[in-house]
Amino acid sequence: MTWMTLLLLVLATFRLTRLIVFDKITFFIRRPFHEIVEETLEDGSVTTYIKMKGTGLRRWIGELLSCYWCTGMWCAIGLYVLYSIYPDISFPFLFVLAIAGVAGIIESFVE
Repeated sequence: MTWMTLLLLVLATFRLTRLIVFDKITFFIRRPFHEIVEETLEDGSVTTYIKMKGTGLRRWIGELLSCYWCTGMWCAIGLYVLYSIYPDISFPFLFVLAIAGVAGIIESFVE
């Protein structure tokens, strides 16, 4: 594996993980496992937090989907296996994720 391939996989994993754990567009994936709870504090401000739904496997998946480190590990495994088995087919997908990952990193500096 070259360092460019490793960098591609790192950036693609970063973006896919953020997409699954944080982005609004993928909330439909988290909805069966997460409940968004709003709480009004004494000073009048409102805070939100995630409450896991269910027990057993459902709760475990909810915990997984709320943990950046856990989801990142599974995304890394999945993308590495995908690239190892189907390098030509997966390359465009990984490349787009990597570009979006770099764009996200740049955006965080610009803000």
